[in-house]
Amino acid sequence: MTASYASALLAAQTVAASQHYPQGALYVVATPIGNLADISLRAMHVLALADSIACEDTRHAGTLLRSYGIHKEPSQWLALHEHNEAQACSGVIQRLREGQRVALISDAGTPAISDPGGRLVAAVRSAACPVIPIPGASSVTAALSIAGLAPVAGAASGFLFVGFLPTRATERDAVLRVLALESRAMVLLEAPHRIEELALALAARLGQRPLMVARELTKQFEETATLAAKDFPAWLAERPQRRKGEFVLVLHGQPPAPDPEPSLRVLKLLLAELPLKTAVKLAVEITGGSRNELYAAALAARGEDPSPAP
Repeated sequence: MTASYASALLAAQTVAASQHYPQGALYVVATPIGNLADISLRAMHVLALADSIACEDTRHAGTLLRSYGIHKEPSQWLALHEHNEAQACSGVIQRLREGQRVALISDAGTPAISDPGGRLVAAVRSAACPVIPIPGASSVTAALSIAGLAPVAGAASGFLFVGFLPTRATERDAVLRVLALESRAMVLLEAPHRIEELALALAARLGQRPLMVARELTKQFEETATLAAKDFPAWLAERPQRRKGEFVLVLHGQPPAPDPEPSLRVLKLLLAELPLKTAVKLAVEITGGSRNELYAAALAARGEDPSPAP
């Protein structure tokens, strides 16, 4: 045990033990995203109490728990990662039915968000076993809290969690075309070996949209910056170390793109009562729509060949 955590483990046992922790339950436990001090006393108590630990990497998790003075036997560990999650669920459920307390942790942060665990939670719920959250560190909420998001006129409130984009360039670009139309703030995650490709794609698709870059949150070389998406590749290139570490990206909200449908609805109503050119002129003034587009739509509505407005 790291000496400085001896008192923390004692405090965890003192202040958290009064709560009831039912047997036969899955505990979804958040662990630090970098700084070991970012663990909760309740998380420490549950990890010490758990009969089994389900985790992505048993060696990494073992090192983490030993830092807090928590030791588990080899039989108490269950590997659960993206490649075996579907198969591992049955083993976890079997232990729960035997009355064990099983703690689910990821390599860092809160499980079942961008890390494995979602399938397991769904399977445990389907098996009518309780699932209990032990909240704590999250790179998503940490980044959002310092992004300085302000209300944007016309934009929906809240944020959209995107997570990791597809790794293939064509699929990533297709997703970004859709995301470029989103008015809410968005949170993306990326690994260091793909960050340069993502930066170029964001610059091409999102241009001037404000972007907060958070790198190595809570760690020694933590760095954050807010810039236009188009400037992200240059920011990365300024210093080699900026291409290292885990990234959380927060795209700020933006006013929604004009909806063409209201313009077309107004045009249709006006065409029923007025000459074509007058209807188009008024539709442009009322809705702010494109004159050429509305003129072409008016011609098409009357079965005439669309052509640019004279």
